[in-house]
Amino acid sequence: MNFSTNAISEKPRLYLASRSPRRRELLAQIGVCFDTLAFRGPPREDKETDETPRENESPFAYVARIAQTKAGHGWRLAQWRKMRPWPVLAADTAIEFEGRIVGKPRNAEDAMMMLRGFSGRAHRVLTAVTLTDGVRAESALSVSEVRFGVLDEEEIRRYVESGDPMDKAGAYGIQGYAALFVEYLSGSYSGVMGLPLFETGRLLETFSSKGATP
Repeated sequence: MNFSTNAISEKPRLYLASRSPRRRELLAQIGVCFDTLAFRGPPREDKETDETPRENESPFAYVARIAQTKAGHGWRLAQWRKMRPWPVLAADTAIEFEGRIVGKPRNAEDAMMMLRGFSGRAHRVLTAVTLTDGVRAESALSVSEVRFGVLDEEEIRRYVESGDPMDKAGAYGIQGYAALFVEYLSGSYSGVMGLPLFETGRLLETFSSKGATP
């Protein structure tokens, strides 16, 4: 199966199991034909997409598990909805800071607390990607290090009041205003955005070379 666009057909060739506009933009950027397979959002989200960490779960195990779960659930939903049997791509992003998982903020105060913690310090952004056709699955993990400059309280407050941090791991999106916070980045910029393009491209190539569901 060829996942890229071509002159013969512009029909989707995989499903992206994500509501993230950033992931849609990044996947389109590398010329992949896809359709979006959206899960239900809060407060009616499916229990299969619950992102609550397990007790003593490491950040690496957590982000890999969530990506795999989303891909598998997306495949089952596509079958239940009698959609065409294209592979399902899912991703999950989490922050690892001082050995613990930092997910999406619960409210504005939680977002401010996260950003205060990152001020002048480094954290790691973990993004896992999984592709499945219901029979087999391939996964990849991107790890990037990000260091913020020192942020003052007023700067944090203005950013949180903009609403931008509220649905993002670690309470910031590097593709927006928060790019001003980043003093140093080592790793994948697109991975910090939510879909590491290098790893995703290699994953698609590996999946295709092994033979995907037609």
